[in-house]
Amino acid sequence: MIDSLYSIRMHAGSDGIHLSGAERIVAETDLERTAACLLRRAMTHGRGRAERVQITVDALDPETIGRGRLPDLRTVAVADYRQGRAAALDLLIEAGVAAAAARSAMEALASGAAPGGGVMRGAMLVDAGSGERLEPDRARGVRVSRMDLTAAAGQELRGRLQKAGLDNPHVREALVLAAKVLGAPGVVAELCWSDDPDYTAGYVCSAGQGYVRFPHLKPQGDPLGGRAFFLRPGLDPKALIDYLEGSALLVDEVGAVHGETNREVRA
Repeated sequence: MIDSLYSIRMHAGSDGIHLSGAERIVAETDLERTAACLLRRAMTHGRGRAERVQITVDALDPETIGRGRLPDLRTVAVADYRQGRAAALDLLIEAGVAAAAARSAMEALASGAAPGGGVMRGAMLVDAGSGERLEPDRARGVRVSRMDLTAAAGQELRGRLQKAGLDNPHVREALVLAAKVLGAPGVVAELCWSDDPDYTAGYVCSAGQGYVRFPHLKPQGDPLGGRAFFLRPGLDPKALIDYLEGSALLVDEVGAVHGETNREVRA
């Protein structure tokens, strides 16, 4: 029997611009401590000081909380973000995304996918064949929500990541999000790099490839970033959005964490 659990989510912004977001699934006794941690994170984000922080808490029905497994992680060594994006493009094509659709999404993330060239609060939804954007609101995007690791899985993951020199919140949280996205109906692949100016890494994730991390997918100091979820051509995104934003997932199994490898990139 699952104890009573709560979804606690933080969103921080300034002048209408998204700065930071994070979330956890915790017991009632951990709500106050977790809220303080999320507030501290919102006020110390590398993209600037938040003027507005919203913390939302919702009780979860234990019977509706799904369980899942993290994708296997491997890191591909690249010299710079140009080589990283070329390698990421290759992986997206191998996963089943049309080359033009992958390039278009990558260009949108690089130039600012929100209206006016800003950072979206959520992810783009992209038809993997045509490259058409399908999210209802191009400023908000789709927010993947209500997800976390169990305590045991979190401890195991940190141990594995520490051995690879990758134990940081960016990697841990991205793996959990990727696990939920891979379980969503109709998702072909995901592309992401951070909007944190000081964090240049990003990844491509798909069912066949797992979570493939690149140390460089954007230049140092670049404040732009985001996510693109590539969907099976012709998919109606409503069920996908309902799942990503509304269902709860607790990951209780950790995937493998492999060492750094090299990969040939097509010219």
